[in-house]
Amino acid sequence: MPISFWRSSDAIEQLNRLERPGFALEFLRRNAGYRHDYKRTLRQIARGQADPGSARPELARRWGLRFRPRP
Repeated sequence: MPISFWRSSDAIEQLNRLERPGFALEFLRRNAGYRHDYKRTLRQIARGQADPGSARPELARRWGLRFRPRP
């Protein structure tokens, strides 16, 4: 998605209607550093260089992510 769309009045209006979790997701989705870190983590897991059970929680810790437990 082009950055110009992110700054459009429609996009801003949509962001203003989001609850905190949705806004946080949009922030991360647009953050180049997070996207790079996420892809790198997935690559390490796929190559067997990182354990999924520790690499994913470490990614979440680095970015301050918290997930509700599944019911």
